[in-house]
Amino acid sequence: MSSDADKGTLSAWARWEMESFESAATLPPAPVDAPPEPEVPQLTEQEIERIRWQAEQEGHQKGYQEGREQAHSEGARLAALAVQLDQALAVFDQQMAEDLLRLSLEVARQVVRQSIAIKPEQVIAVIREALAQMSQLHTLIYLHPEDASLARSYLGDQLSHAGHRIHEDPHQERGGCVIEAGGSQLDASMETRWKRVVESLGMNTDWLEKESAPP
Repeated sequence: MSSDADKGTLSAWARWEMESFESAATLPPAPVDAPPEPEVPQLTEQEIERIRWQAEQEGHQKGYQEGREQAHSEGARLAALAVQLDQALAVFDQQMAEDLLRLSLEVARQVVRQSIAIKPEQVIAVIREALAQMSQLHTLIYLHPEDASLARSYLGDQLSHAGHRIHEDPHQERGGCVIEAGGSQLDASMETRWKRVVESLGMNTDWLEKESAPP
């Protein structure tokens, strides 16, 4: 059996143990050391100069590249404008050439008409050339009445001897003729001859001026 002294000793130990645990529970937690702040590296003047130079070079390179791209884009735009200008000039030149040709044909037509009015006997050369192309006898020659009178005066005997006959046709323009023989026809009228000339020039201009419609 345990004595009273032993019970007292155990009680005292138990109290100490409980107080020790309680004291430990009430103590504040130990402080945790904060991590040290990183040290900022100190740059030397040479390193600072190198960084500045590198930044300038990168900036220059970027500006150069942007400038090249902008210049390329501007060059393409100018090239396109040059092509459009060449096309416009080509159209303008073509239009000018056609206008000049039309003007020349109009002048030529007026000159021919005045020449026929001043020298109507030119129709004699036209008749002779047309008869030479037909190379047939006994033809029928259609002429304007006034040209028919000239033909009889200049070629009456020759035409009669070859069996050619003159037929007055008021629808014929002065200065030309139409010859028929054996079912063939040779059109040497002024309108047809003029049409051949203008078509060879790639134009389409009538010999007779079109009358404007009445207002």
